[in-house]
Amino acid sequence: MKTQFLLYLSLVIVVACQQKANCQQNTKETLTRESIKLETDNIFNKLVEIRRDLHENPELAGNEISTQKIIKQYLLDLGLEVETEIYGYGIVGILRGEKKGKKIAWRAEMDALPNDFPDKVDFKSKVKGIQHGCGHDIHMAIALGIAEILSKNKKSLNGTVYFIFQPEEETFIGAKSMISSGLLSKIHPDEIYGLHVTALPVGQIMVKPNEIFAYQKRIRVKLKNELTNEQAKELTKKIHSLLSRARTGSKPWEIQNIGDPQTGLINPNTIFKDYLIMDENFTNYSENNKLFLEANLYETNSSNLKNIIPKIKQVIEAGDYKDQLLSISFVQENPTVINDKKLTNIAVKILDNIYGKGFVITDYGQVPFFNDDFAYFQQKIPGVYFFLGGSNIEKGIIAMNHAPNFKVDEECIRTGVKNFVSLILERLNEN
Repeated sequence: MKTQFLLYLSLVIVVACQQKANCQQNTKETLTRESIKLETDNIFNKLVEIRRDLHENPELAGNEISTQKIIKQYLLDLGLEVETEIYGYGIVGILRGEKKGKKIAWRAEMDALPNDFPDKVDFKSKVKGIQHGCGHDIHMAIALGIAEILSKNKKSLNGTVYFIFQPEEETFIGAKSMISSGLLSKIHPDEIYGLHVTALPVGQIMVKPNEIFAYQKRIRVKLKNELTNEQAKELTKKIHSLLSRARTGSKPWEIQNIGDPQTGLINPNTIFKDYLIMDENFTNYSENNKLFLEANLYETNSSNLKNIIPKIKQVIEAGDYKDQLLSISFVQENPTVINDKKLTNIAVKILDNIYGKGFVITDYGQVPFFNDDFAYFQQKIPGVYFFLGGSNIEKGIIAMNHAPNFKVDEECIRTGVKNFVSLILERLNEN
């Protein structure tokens, strides 16, 4: 009887110890999450001020002079190593943890847009004809916030974080030029992350493996200049009719609906998948007795790209213009953002584990018209590109990039910093 009691007592003690250990572990995890939230809240107003300063003083691609100075000083004040001799006005901040480990890169764009749309905020652009109408000021503020929190906790970091502030994204040459100028011989990231604020509800984070945007191409048809204007117009209508494809009743060119719960990206039956859309009105011009017909097109399925030129040739020959045809070619075909499948799934699992299952929204479509030269980094390094919601309908804020009255709810800065600090910490400290 005594022996049985001692065995029972031993079992109770073991269970109690296990429960205490689990409780301590859970408390530690909670404190980690809470400390990240607290630190984010503590620097939030400062990040908003920086964002507004950048918004008031935008600079076009290739001219990010004062932007570079602001970013550089901020990173130096955090104690990061700073590299500026890479390409253009690009900057890389290097944060080395106390221990060796994984190397992770975070990318943020620096340049603004050439436009003069209404900018209905108190901190509107002071530079006529130039605005941060795509949200790059938000992206820089988030990256600086991530850098600040991680730098304050560098003793708990296993590995290195590179903060890449990239110029010339709007012209689609900054990432490629940084790489060709030797960026990856100076830093050696194992994986890379980035985001783009968009017209989803503020607080939402959305991602998917594989293609994020449609494949963007610009087609050029060169003919002998023997067609009348009416013949050229009729020919382009036939090309448009043959190539265009969309699901029945859908209008994937209405990009303002990407946040719609019924037809947008969050719905498995979204209208923004399985389509080819293109300019209905081609650009027509004559040069050296040649006629040129050009149009942009957006295709979601990479396997269909090889069929586009043969189909156009088929239309032209069927219209009795075989003898007039000189060539058909893609004159612009930038790579598209393609998220690494394995890394995307890992990132989603991490954020879901920390903040609750389903925290990250699944993207079921591909966005037309837009693209990002982040794709060039992904060609060299496994990477994940997230969408970050910036709209707040109740406040009249619609974060539709490149559009008049583009505005962003600055609460998305808090969302971005908190969540991606958590992601990077988990990735660095994984065994």
